[in-house]
Amino acid sequence: MLGKTAGGLFWMARYLERSENTTRLIDAGFRIALTRSAAARNEWASVVTTTGAESAFHEHYDEYTAANVVDFLLRDRTNPSSVMSAVEAARNNARLVRTALTREVWEATNECWITLKAHLQRPVAERDLPDTLDLIRQQSSLVRGAMHGTMLRNEIYDFVRIGTFIERADNTARILDVKYYVLLPSIAQVGSQLDNVQWETILRSVSAYRSYRWLYNGEITPAGIANFLIFDRRMPRSLRFAYGKISENLKFLIEDHGAEMICGNLVDAQVTNLDHRTIESLLETGLHEFLADFLRKNAELAGQIERDFRFYK
Repeated sequence: MLGKTAGGLFWMARYLERSENTTRLIDAGFRIALTRSAAARNEWASVVTTTGAESAFHEHYDEYTAANVVDFLLRDRTNPSSVMSAVEAARNNARLVRTALTREVWEATNECWITLKAHLQRPVAERDLPDTLDLIRQQSSLVRGAMHGTMLRNEIYDFVRIGTFIERADNTARILDVKYYVLLPSIAQVGSQLDNVQWETILRSVSAYRSYRWLYNGEITPAGIANFLIFDRRMPRSLRFAYGKISENLKFLIEDHGAEMICGNLVDAQVTNLDHRTIESLLETGLHEFLADFLRKNAELAGQIERDFRFYK
């Protein structure tokens, strides 16, 4: 496979995943703003911070209101993390590698772009936001379903899966880091009712609220949630689950190419690190430090994959 084709598949998947992740963040911000109006501004600020688009936001807006943040994250083409920017980038990459995709995957991706472009032509009213977010998630699910149901489990599929889980791991780590360390006002409030609400918001951001309560008998604790979203192999948005899938698909690619690659060593090191840590030791040494290191290494892995498979040659 040409490196340019591999890169198109990888980034198509990353942008599709990014669009859904942004939608989940908006949904979490909307929920907390409805239930705790006094914390609404901080919540919307943390949503923008999580996407890493603070500078771009301040170029166009003066304050973190629901209307400003929602429009910026849904429709603003100057924001590369906005849903519309991500879906358009995914569609452009899919068009470049169209011959590598099944007809169903291409049509689902193209339909996603057409539907959302029409729906997001105008700012979304607050009363219409839940339906809009549901539509975006539905369109993303249709593309994912087409991928799972029609694509051969070959190197094309491997690059798509790796791109998906690189992006998903990045998002989960950012949510854990930003929600807890930016939104929590002071260390004195750890364990308070406010602290519990913030952790519940984290669960809702990754659509894990119900599954967590089912596994942990409804007991919401910071350590339990951090353990669930970092180490639990059953949780499809946990760091360990994502790296298990990255490792699996990357090994298939390396075997196909018949040569050892640096990216394989980076994945193995990260999996080993996750398998030999406990939530107790992690919290003792610092959750923020762990997550910052994870994000750095995740970005390093993504860059190394691009170099090893020569995406731009």
